[in-house]
Amino acid sequence: MTLELKAGTVPLSTWVELYRGASAALDPSCWDRISASAAAVARIVERGEPVYGINTGFGKLANIRIEAADLGILQRNIVLSHSAGIGPAMPAPVVRLMMGLKLASLAQGYSGIATATVQLLSAMLDRNLLPVVPVQGSVGASGDLAPLAHMSATMIGIGQVMVGDEVMPAAADLAKVGLKPVTLAPKEGLALLNGTQFSTAYALAGLFEAERVFQAALVTGALSTDAAKGSDTPFDPRIHALRKHPGQIEVAASLRALLSGSAIRESHRVGDDRIQDPYCLRCQPQVMGACLDTLRHAAVVLSTESNSVTDNPLVFADSDQALSGGNFHAEPVPFAADMIALALCEIGSLAERRIAMLVDPALSGLPAFLTPKPGLNSGFMIPHVTAAALVAEKKQRAFPASVDSIPTSANQEDHVSMAAHGARRLLEMAANVGNVIGIELLAATQACDFHAPLRSSAKLEAVRVLLRSQVPGLSDDRYFSDDIESAAALVKTGALNRAAGRDVLPALQTS
Repeated sequence: MTLELKAGTVPLSTWVELYRGASAALDPSCWDRISASAAAVARIVERGEPVYGINTGFGKLANIRIEAADLGILQRNIVLSHSAGIGPAMPAPVVRLMMGLKLASLAQGYSGIATATVQLLSAMLDRNLLPVVPVQGSVGASGDLAPLAHMSATMIGIGQVMVGDEVMPAAADLAKVGLKPVTLAPKEGLALLNGTQFSTAYALAGLFEAERVFQAALVTGALSTDAAKGSDTPFDPRIHALRKHPGQIEVAASLRALLSGSAIRESHRVGDDRIQDPYCLRCQPQVMGACLDTLRHAAVVLSTESNSVTDNPLVFADSDQALSGGNFHAEPVPFAADMIALALCEIGSLAERRIAMLVDPALSGLPAFLTPKPGLNSGFMIPHVTAAALVAEKKQRAFPASVDSIPTSANQEDHVSMAAHGARRLLEMAANVGNVIGIELLAATQACDFHAPLRSSAKLEAVRVLLRSQVPGLSDDRYFSDDIESAAALVKTGALNRAAGRDVLPALQTS
């Protein structure tokens, strides 16, 4: 099935499917708008009036007029000169998302780009012919210039593209699949380079991964509650109705559903002299609910951005005007990315506290470090240290990117968003949280083993069975890294959430 990108109204669900590998194509109704916009640029050129980026230089050089004979060279030059990125290449799923976002922006018909150029970008995405794009070099204003220049360079036969694991020169790979490089007309190079699609793609990818680890943390949080023989009273709906925050109410409901039917819970409902559990168990709805509300707000911002036109100047075909503005300034994106980073920090921090609780016999009542023979064996002592190290790393990465700015282009571009930095860190942060949640999954499952023959709820037992199909219980110390990798893979692939039942896990989209 091919997803339809209906420019201006693409839902988050479509972007996540594109990110995960689905095919996509533009809604056919866009082509008339694209053609009309390109025709308007041609009329502007014919009139000869100075219009930024069409017949002038760029940035601080905007006051330099370009002769008509050189307008095509101008567009080629901007692509070549701006292909100044460095660092590792973007991951293929994020490249796909960036290309889709660029297509959706161009298809709204305000960029003055030719249909043939848009068709080439669409065909490259359809054939999974992905530009090799260095990740470093954007400050998130005047567009994601360097990354988008590298994307655009492949369309004129310069640079490299990848198909699967194979990397080839762009011109050769285009020819291999029957495509030809384009010759850029006035405004086209600028239309391809201006925009927030690199930053937005990374922020969306981070959001999608954050949703997955958030849901997994609810599952492991419920499992840890049973592992510690914690109370489900703090999840009573009457408590959360008084606080009124939607996320908190939904998280409490999710935890109740995950624990429903647990024999472990019933075993200590009467006669337990503990009055209150530690915050890492008791305050899960309040902390994780706030994270859910924060992620949802970021989702609204990024959904709007993904359906925006972020080019400059913008071409209005009905009046043959090209209006210079600042839609390329990515300020909404780093704010959203900062929120996602903060939520990821709290998800991981709370999970680490639950691991610490489980390995401490004074708090959990379980054998020290969850090993049957503590002393001879260290058990989960160092996996907890690893979780603590990952949490510290996340905190260090969570400093807001949106508060930074360095003037560029000889102070013409004197305030920038740093959206790219804010968005790029999210995938690694989410992966770190996934590793922490994987460690908690191992620890909570091991802890529940000590409660046998008592069993947890049907949903949580399905999770334990899934883990035990890949990682046996820990009796004596063994090489631990492989166990963590296997457990973390269940988190990162979504297998853990599917085992628990995604119907009880809150999603970013509420409709």
